[in-house]
Amino acid sequence: MKQKRNWSVLLGAAFLMATSAVGPGFLTQTTVFTQAMAASFGFVILISIILDIGVQLNVWRVIAVSEKRAQDIANIVLPGLGLFITVLIVLGGLAFNIGNVGGAGLGFNVLFGLSAKAGAVVAAAIAIAVFLVKEAGKVMDRFAQVMGFLMILLIVYVAVTSKPPLAEAVHKTFIPDEIDIIAIVTLVGGTVGGYITFAGGHRLLDAGIKGKDALPEVNTSAVSGITVASVIRVFLFLAALGVVSQGYVLDAANPPASVFQLAAGNIGYKLFGVVMLSAAVTSVIGSAYTSVSFMKSFSKKVAHYENWVIIAFIAISTAIFVTIGRPVHLLILAGALNGLILPITLGTILVAAYKKDLVGNYKHPLWLTVFGVLVVLVMAWLGGYTLLQQLPQLFT
Repeated sequence: MKQKRNWSVLLGAAFLMATSAVGPGFLTQTTVFTQAMAASFGFVILISIILDIGVQLNVWRVIAVSEKRAQDIANIVLPGLGLFITVLIVLGGLAFNIGNVGGAGLGFNVLFGLSAKAGAVVAAAIAIAVFLVKEAGKVMDRFAQVMGFLMILLIVYVAVTSKPPLAEAVHKTFIPDEIDIIAIVTLVGGTVGGYITFAGGHRLLDAGIKGKDALPEVNTSAVSGITVASVIRVFLFLAALGVVSQGYVLDAANPPASVFQLAAGNIGYKLFGVVMLSAAVTSVIGSAYTSVSFMKSFSKKVAHYENWVIIAFIAISTAIFVTIGRPVHLLILAGALNGLILPITLGTILVAAYKKDLVGNYKHPLWLTVFGVLVVLVMAWLGGYTLLQQLPQLFT
């Protein structure tokens, strides 16, 4: 019975991480890059998957072995660093949740003709309902799994109907015509950046799966999470490639919707509504849950009333979207900061992996350290560059 319960939690954590990553931005990035790079985008996806696995294994393993959340680990590595990281995570989580709520509103608009704002309120109510249940953790796990499987099935269907050139896609995944470093960094940041890095790791900790003995389960869950997100990414890439290779031009206002509609007609457009709604609502849940998990260390009241704080987080995101819309400057700043969160948090985790007062006699694999350092250096450089590029826009 315990093994069955653990497997349910492991899958739940994997799907929470994956569906947190697969939001409106994920869908748009994948289709836009496919249109720009065609089959060569397969190489970008392949490299990003390898880097994603390295990032998640580093983070989840150290959280499990230390039996502490990321912010508590950071405070032990450097006093005050945990609070700084929490501020970044919560700011980014709130800003992107506004976009997630908006994406859910768009999904309802496509499906039922509701206005984006009305749809956003309904979507927020669905997300809030998850945390009103006594066994909220179990409901969250199951909801993420069902929505994740639904997205995979629908995107696979659209990929098949678009008839992508599979031979060319496979060939250029390994021998691309071009290599776009910015695209690789964007995908890594979008899949395992910001709060997403810790969604699954914190979920496992909350469910009691921790310690050195739990490492095989942690590894399985982390790799499963990346696999789910990657399967969705690959089939969405193939769907978009099929459409683009036939000479169609995607609608710049809504590239992913354009892919679904061009591949499968009006039915495809409705399927896009289901996928967008599923992606957005699960991202709302993942963002709120993970952001509040960072706040728990600094307030006993937040820890005691965790579900209510999560509900407030979702309500505030929705209220901002309904009253202001997507605050462009806030999203620009949060996006730039998100690029810096990963190198800071992953760098902290790598230092923690070698601190005996945190991990005891645990030996961190050298290959994971090398992977981690590579990601930290590349993301720090490009995250800093992006922040410098975007800051002037905040004052114009």
